[in-house]
Amino acid sequence: MDSPLWIYLLGLSAQLFYVGRVLVQWYLSEKNRRVESPALFWVFSIAGSIILFCYGYLRHDLSIIIGECLSYYIYMWNIGAKGLYRKLPRLSVWVLGIFPLVVLALMFKDIPQFSSVFLTGENMPAALLVFGTLGQFTYKMRFVYQIIYSTRHGESVLPLGYWILAVAGSLMIIIYGLIRHDWVLVAGQVGIVASVRNIMIYFASKKREDEGTL
Repeated sequence: MDSPLWIYLLGLSAQLFYVGRVLVQWYLSEKNRRVESPALFWVFSIAGSIILFCYGYLRHDLSIIIGECLSYYIYMWNIGAKGLYRKLPRLSVWVLGIFPLVVLALMFKDIPQFSSVFLTGENMPAALLVFGTLGQFTYKMRFVYQIIYSTRHGESVLPLGYWILAVAGSLMIIIYGLIRHDWVLVAGQVGIVASVRNIMIYFASKKREDEGTL
């Protein structure tokens, strides 16, 4: 499916936020020699997600919308866990909260049109939609795992399982993006390098901890 250049540029701006969050997190993790979960990571995440919601809507890509729905409110939870909402007007928090619901309302306001555009369009075979959605589900489930892990430990952290799911989901999204001719999705998965590196950092830090206890 081809789209006007401005739509691709919109999607690219979302991916720039996502790449930016990876670079910030990666830099701090390398600097501190442990996997970090900085507040800016989550701020960039919510900014990128808002834009990618719009991109997915304009591209008529249900897999993107589903993927963002899975992670959006987890981003919001982590921003709250970092204490950032105290610095924002209450109205802005409410706007953030209802944004995905507005996008979904626009999608479902005309059910026949939704079906023809998002589900049965000639440029989106059912098998491809399922595969793309599965890729987004795998990729975004890392945030479900992250919030469960974080709530159990009482702080916002990025555990090992998060990075493993990130690598698996990224590979699937890259394949989906190549098939769909969506270079924005493919380019956005450059963060797979940082995911692999964070796995390496995790095991290196665990090794240092184990050696320190001997």
